[in-house]
Amino acid sequence: MADVVRVSATEFGKEVGRYQDLALNQTVIVTRNGRDRTVMVSAEEYQRLKRRDRQVYAAGELPDDIVEAIGRSEMDPRHHHLDDLIKDWTP
Repeated sequence: MADVVRVSATEFGKEVGRYQDLALNQTVIVTRNGRDRTVMVSAEEYQRLKRRDRQVYAAGELPDDIVEAIGRSEMDPRHHHLDDLIKDWTP
């Protein structure tokens, strides 16, 4: 779904059915006063996004591959100065 169609709210209102059909294969962004206002995607794409949104784990239930990925991760070098803020911290 890489293609994006931008359409004004006025044009969208005139041809709702056309843009519903387009949204089955591409993202349709409806603008108002030249600014992005709403986005139309297929129901399938919406459900895919909602499934990703709800992927939540308790810390003790994290899958091994996620725990390993976290262990291999490295902080962006621009933030290393933050280590100094917690160097002497005790609970």
